[in-house]
Order: sequence, then structure tokens, then C-alpha cells
Amino acid sequence: MAMDTRIFDYAYWPNFDKKIDILAQLSPEKWSFGSNTDNSILKNYISHTFLKLKDEYDKEVDPEEKKRIIYEDDKLACFNTGLFTSTYEPIYALFYINSVPGKQKWKFSDFKTEYQLTLIGVPVLPRRANYFTNPSDLVFDTNREIIPQWHHIINNPENFNRIPEQVRLGSNYQTVIEGAIKLAQKKIEANYRLAVPQYYKGKIQLLIPLCLIDRNRADLALVVTKSEEPKCYLGHTCLPLDWAYNNARLIARPDSDWLQP
Repeated sequence: MAMDTRIFDYAYWPNFDKKIDILAQLSPEKWSFGSNTDNSILKNYISHTFLKLKDEYDKEVDPEEKKRIIYEDDKLACFNTGLFTSTYEPIYALFYINSVPGKQKWKFSDFKTEYQLTLIGVPVLPRRANYFTNPSDLVFDTNREIIPQWHHIINNPENFNRIPEQVRLGSNYQTVIEGAIKLAQKKIEANYRLAVPQYYKGKIQLLIPLCLIDRNRADLALVVTKSEEPKCYLGHTCLPLDWAYNNARLIARPDSDWLQP
């Protein structure tokens, strides 16, 4: 999941990279992949968090319930980033009316804490994005088997090329993947946190580690969705680990050793 640039249609963000760097310092965690320092994870997080909040705001019918994005006298706007400072203060994005005619209505100002927003007179603070209603969807049910979509995983050239070359060049690559899925299920039985939830197109899915070469190191994340008829998990596709991390980070920072930036 790459950064969605529609956030720039909503507001003008002067010195965007610098502002994101400030946010990374306010909410310290690893926001770049590998040795990079581009904050690509945080940029992706902010853009998709905003889109989720905007979608929730637009769907609310009762004006009293429109708390995902707060507008104050058509002078300022703010939304809850879902992030916290090192002292667990919620962090909000604050916007003012853009004074440049013919451009975006809003202009980004700063990232503010709850205390700072109260000081400038924001009476109601916006809520965080809501990604799930049933907490059980976040936990893998080990009583359900995984049924992979083999045609998509193997016969689609783009997806097939995500599989490590060492496995692709062998004649038994499907058998290797099947074995990795069974091993992953056994590992999840021992530690349920290995199945990491992600949010994609309005649904909660789970990311399952596939160790295709070294049984202790994940190469790909299998995306599975719970099915009720029959009761199983459908394995849709395999994602590179950086894509999987970006998707998972929208809900929370993954508490798992195998999925790290």
C-alpha cells in the first residue's frame, strides 16, 4: 500500500516532509524501512488514516455524530491521527483556511496535542478512525483451515514473482507454500499474535507469515479473510513484507517479531 496523494486535494501541506519528520519525533517509532530515513511508513499511515476518517465523516447522517473531522466556525479543521506522544498524549492534525484563492480550502498548520488544542479553544476533539466492530476478527481462529487461491498466487505473474527465486525455480513450489501455510498455523496455535490484522478495502483481514526458505524467517505474508459458509479462511494473495507492514500499521503497530520495518 503506497501513500495516497488525495490528502493533498483536501489541504495544502507546506514543507510536508519536514512536518512529517516533526510528527515522527512526536510519536517515536521506526517509520522507515531498513536503513532508510524517508518516513515512508508514516506518510502512508497519515494519508490512509485521513481517507478513512473522511469516509466515516461523509457517511455520518446526524450532525451531532460528525466527530471524525472537527470543523470550527469554518475557520479551522482538525482530525485525530491515532498516534500518541511518548507520554501517551493523543496527536491531532490542525488546519486553517487557506488564504490563497483558487487552491485547496484548507492549509495544514501543525500537529497538536490535546492540551494544545484546548489552549486555542477547540471545544470538541475528534475521534480516532474506527477499523473494526468485532474484536474477535483480530484473532486467528485455529479451528478453521486456510484455503488458498492458488490460481491467483501461482498463475498471476506479478504475484508469482513475489515468491523467492530459490522457491520459484524448483518444481515443487506449491508443495513448499502448502508446507509453509501448515507450519504457520502451528506457530499461531502456539502464539496467536503471529497472525497480524490489516485493514484493506473496508475489511479486516489477517496476515500470516510464510517461511519458505528458513523456517524461522518470513519471506511473504499470506492475506486471509474469514469465511462463514463454509467456516474457513480464504487465502487471497501473498504480499511483500513492507506492503504488509504498511497495511497492518493503520490499525496498530504490529506486536510481532516477523513483521517489522
